[in-house]
Amino acid sequence: MNTKAPVVLAVDTPDLATAIEWVKATQGLVSVYKLGLEFFLTFGHDGVRAIANETDSDIFLDLKLHDIPHTVSGAARAISALRPKYLTVHASGGSSMVAAAVEAVPSTFVTGVTILTSLSESDVTGIGFKDNALDSAVGLSRVAVAAGARAIVCSPLEILAIRQSVGPEITIITPGVRPAEFSSSDDQARTMTPREAIDRGADLVVIGRPITSAWSEGASAMRERTELICAQIL
Repeated sequence: MNTKAPVVLAVDTPDLATAIEWVKATQGLVSVYKLGLEFFLTFGHDGVRAIANETDSDIFLDLKLHDIPHTVSGAARAISALRPKYLTVHASGGSSMVAAAVEAVPSTFVTGVTILTSLSESDVTGIGFKDNALDSAVGLSRVAVAAGARAIVCSPLEILAIRQSVGPEITIITPGVRPAEFSSSDDQARTMTPREAIDRGADLVVIGRPITSAWSEGASAMRERTELICAQIL
């Protein structure tokens, strides 16, 4: 496979050596490596650099910042030297908060998280959103983009409406995807297959356990699993 698939591999492991081996096993196949809050709190800047040094793929720092604008600005500046391609903030933090992050890391795609894919419609209502998940996600995406965000995270069920709302230039990143042969949705409530998400207009799909679960059988098995999943998308 000569072309990287539009896949964001979720590097969710408490062991840095394992994370590095996952990157080596999937090198050249996926476009982005996503490092989440647990990873960052455990390994810090050095851990992010260790991953970045192993790949020419982009780094997605998934911290989901959500606080007053001054605090978010400071947090974004604190990771600016890492120069991640993507940095997530909660769009529900409001336009001033998103704009503060954008100003702090102008070379990074500040990425607005809309409605978490782990939330069901009843969860969305229970939290207090006045609209359903779809309408709430569209509204949040507008807030984020108007404040300068260059990417949006949403469930696959909201891709079409958000694309229509924010236009073609904004990168849409979609967790909550599962290859057809992996029936378990884990902790995701609103899912579809990666191919379906791309066909709906997602630029990148986030995949974790369907790929990383193959690690128990070794690096070759993990690479083969990655090749299989990527081939379904390209």
